Amino acid sequence: MITDSVEEFVQKVEAEFDDLEPGTLLPDTNYRELEDWSSMHALVVIAFIDIEYGVTVKGEDLRSTETMRDIYHIVQSKSN
Repeated sequence: MITDSVEEFVQKVEAEFDDLEPGTLLPDTNYRELEDWSSMHALVVIAFIDIEYGVTVKGEDLRSTETMRDIYHIVQSKSN
């Protein structure tokens, strides 16, 4: 079960990326519009969620999202 707030979740995801300045990702950031966002970033997010929360998120789950808050809600729903 995810006990982190959406803000904590976003901070942890952001920490996974060396190429993102701290504070770049916010809950309502449309991560797809970030200049350097790529499919590699999506894979890192999927792996992070699996390791950190024990939740399996698939590419199709991410394709249905736009913001970090959307991803957080998917993780919440799958962890309950």
